Amino acid sequence: MNLKKMFALSAVALCFSGIVNAQSPKEFFGSSDVPVTWLGVDFTLVKMIGMADVNLTDVRERQFTGINQVIVNEPKKYEIDDAFDKKNVTKDISEVNKRNEKANTDAMKSDNSSDYQHLKPEDIAKLIKGFDFGDKKGLGILFVMEGMSKTEKEGSMYATVVDMGRRKVLMTERITGKAQGFSWRNYWAYTVYKGLESINKRKYKEWKGTYGNVEAEPEPAPAPVVEKASEKATQQQAAPKAADKTKGKKAKKA
Repeated sequence: MNLKKMFALSAVALCFSGIVNAQSPKEFFGSSDVPVTWLGVDFTLVKMIGMADVNLTDVRERQFTGINQVIVNEPKKYEIDDAFDKKNVTKDISEVNKRNEKANTDAMKSDNSSDYQHLKPEDIAKLIKGFDFGDKKGLGILFVMEGMSKTEKEGSMYATVVDMGRRKVLMTERITGKAQGFSWRNYWAYTVYKGLESINKRKYKEWKGTYGNVEAEPEPAPAPVVEKASEKATQQQAAPKAADKTKGKKAKKA
């Protein structure tokens, strides 16, 4: 078998493997039995509007973790399984906790109301590429908090379905939820509760109609690797030419 055929067969095999292993929106919306992982709420891109008096160091070191933990600890209130129509939901917030603890607090505070809607789907795709899912494969659900507005008493976030193995966004949609509660943690955790409620009541059905038949996109096949000629071979090829030039010079002298 020649080298070109070997490259062609390898590329086909890799492409086919990508199709087999890739997760898809169709798979996510197609069955209640498909296993998914709740990844938590990522706050690394959030804008906090009208919160000049907030201690952001405390928020980063305690409150973000607290919000994620209360969602895990109170499954009857934060009904992720019902909202996304899934029977098998595993919860792993370890990666978002690590990321949130390193968030840039200097970029969080804002007095610009337009920052409440400052993210786009491509920002979410870029964010997911930076995640470390370790050896986890399959489907994950992540909320990316976009804005927390004290004046609107509301939070905006992107509900995101990801293929963890490929760190690829399969679906991301913006939702909002009203804030309510007595402590800072509970006040803003309530926005996630209301967001899940809106998904359960209406949005999941809408998303299923939009994404339910979308198949997985295979990863592009890698380009064939063309090996460079060895330095020795190059020298061997150049040697006859050098010899020819030498002969030419001698002929002229004669």
